[in-house]
Parts: sequence; C-alpha cells; structure tokens
Amino acid sequence: MNSQSPPRPWDIPLRAVRAYPRRAPLTLAYVCLLLAGHAWVVYGATGDRADTVLGYVSTNLDNLSDHPLPSLLGSALFFDGTLTDVTSTDFVGTFITLGLGVCCFLAWAEHRWGKRRAVAVFLGGHLAATLLTAAVIGVGLRHGWYPTAVRQAVDYGVSYGSQTVLAVGTLALPRRGRIPWAAFVLAWPLGGAEWTTGPLPDFTTIGHLLAAVLGFGLLGVPAFRRQRSRTSGPSSDASGSGTRRGSVPEAASSAAGPETTRSA
Repeated sequence: MNSQSPPRPWDIPLRAVRAYPRRAPLTLAYVCLLLAGHAWVVYGATGDRADTVLGYVSTNLDNLSDHPLPSLLGSALFFDGTLTDVTSTDFVGTFITLGLGVCCFLAWAEHRWGKRRAVAVFLGGHLAATLLTAAVIGVGLRHGWYPTAVRQAVDYGVSYGSQTVLAVGTLALPRRGRIPWAAFVLAWPLGGAEWTTGPLPDFTTIGHLLAAVLGFGLLGVPAFRRQRSRTSGPSSDASGSGTRRGSVPEAASSAAGPETTRSA
C-alpha cells in the first residue's frame, strides 16, 4: 500500500510559480518590461537621460496638452519605487502596486477573463484615472488649491491601473474577506496623503481613490463577474503589485519638474 507523504509548506507556492507563465503570460511579459525599464532608469541611464525620458512621459497637465498619447502610454512603461530599500515606505508602495496589483491581481484577471479584458481593466483604469485627476488638478489650480508648479510635476507609473485591478480583484477573495480588502484598497493611498491649503489632498491620492472607485464600479458589470469559458478542463480562479506613483527614483533629478508622491 502506497502512502503519500504530507504536503510541504512550499509546495503550493512552488506550483503557483511554475504555472505562472502558462496562466498569465502577458502579465509576466509586462512585469519583465517594467523591471527592465526600472533597471535602465536606476542603473543604465547616463547623465540626464533618465530625467528627460521620465519628464517626457509624465502625465502632468503640460504634457497632456502637448503630447497626450505618448505621455499616457509611456507613463505605464515605468514604475516609480524601490526594490532594494525594503525598510522604506516607497518599498511598501512598490509591494502593493507592483507586487500585489500587477504580479498577483493582474495575473488573476488575465487567467479569469483572458488577455483582452485584463488589459482593458488595467489600461482603462490607468487612462481614466489619469484624465479624471487632470480635470481635478485643473479645478484645483483655478481655485488656488494647488501651486502652479503642479502643471510640470513628474508623475508617472503603473499605480492607477494597479489600483483599479486591486479593486476588481475583490472578486478573487472569499466573501468574508471582501469588505476588509475593499477598505484596504481605499485606505492605503490615504496613508501618505498630503494636505495643503485647499480641501483636496495631493493629486496622486485623488488619482488612486478615483482608480479604486472605477475598479469597484466594474464589479457591477456582468461581463466582469463571469469567468471566461475554456475549451478544455474545468475552470478555476487563479490565486492571487512604483510605490506611490509620482515619487521620482534616485536616478531622476528635480530638473524635470517638481516631485510628487505617486506610487509605482
């Protein structure tokens, strides 16, 4: 009689890592692209080249008026944060946006709904939250709630799209964990919020909250409550992120514009 050895604690995570390329190939490619871009910014770029590139793709008002498409799409090719300073608050933001949002919940969305719908959720959240935040900044400038220098702020990263996916990813959790998770998704951006002269917090906090609201709104769309059909095998959910978007990595200087604190 054959006796099965008890499962080891690392067996389940190891199986998940092995299955990751098959279950979420597009997410894996995107993560590799983000890591390569981060390595170039921090270690590979020479002189002021990183500052120039990050300044060009920043989704500030001036860039959105001058070259909106390169700014909107290019800002999603970099994450703003740190992978090495594990004791910093920047690393916490990187873990939430890149680690949980992109690596885990975007992969879950890709496996559950397929590549197109997962991209639609992530990119749609990134674009919509960015444009809505720009509108809020415009209102804030007219009322004197934000300084005029915010028009050239260095603001890039994946955190708005990640925040949308984190909100939609509520479906991946057991029912008893969904309300605490939703509270966390809404609360964590407020942990680093900055309040100045007006009634609004810093614009990156507003962007994260808007992205979360967009994601929670998608939970009411029937297409996002159904799992995609598969031609073979039973369907199953995948188990499930630089940094606060807008904070500028060490390689980028303030010459490109005033720094903000938008995570990954």
